[in-house]
Amino acid sequence: MTEPPRPPGAGDPGTYPPEPTPPGSSSAAEPPTAPLSGAPGPGGYPPAGGYPPPTGDQPPSGGYPPPGGYPPPGGYPPGGPTGGYPTGGAFGGPGGGYANNEDKTWALVAHFGGAAGMIISGGVLGWIAPLVALLVRGNQSPTVRAHAVAALNFQLIWSIVGLVGWVLACILIGFIGVGAAIILGAVFGIIAGIKANEGSLYRYPLSANLIK
Repeated sequence: MTEPPRPPGAGDPGTYPPEPTPPGSSSAAEPPTAPLSGAPGPGGYPPAGGYPPPTGDQPPSGGYPPPGGYPPPGGYPPGGPTGGYPTGGAFGGPGGGYANNEDKTWALVAHFGGAAGMIISGGVLGWIAPLVALLVRGNQSPTVRAHAVAALNFQLIWSIVGLVGWVLACILIGFIGVGAAIILGAVFGIIAGIKANEGSLYRYPLSANLIK
């Protein structure tokens, strides 16, 4: 009597029938399919070709802004993010600068002109140059007015001293007042002019606020 046919491997020692494969899964021998170019790979990894290079407008790693903050619209001012734009007038910072060359010129006229006037006139006409600067430019520029008023007050005081000295010159003691007026008017006028050239308002010693 013949035996019925056996399944493959049923009677062979050490062999078992292959396990069934779940539906929808690929065979173990089938190689994985590579992701398409530009598409994310398995598990959310970058595309096969990598991400495109940064364009420069993305925030840095961690979401924090760069040191100094993001650049303003239109880019940084001259000198970079820490350079900044110049402040104050054309000749110095706030409080002592000049808006233009004309203001600086008239401030120097007030101080150096007063000193020259005291020397030329013998100590009695040092107030003329500051007065001219005040009348010509003082109403247009507060900076020039401040310089001219300071010089005018000082030169008026010492012009009066010089004038009194000339009156008393007949008894010799007057020459002391004349000499003091000429020396002090010239020296402090030159010092004030140097300070004005640097953009600073000089406070005259031995002066009074006759003009405001």
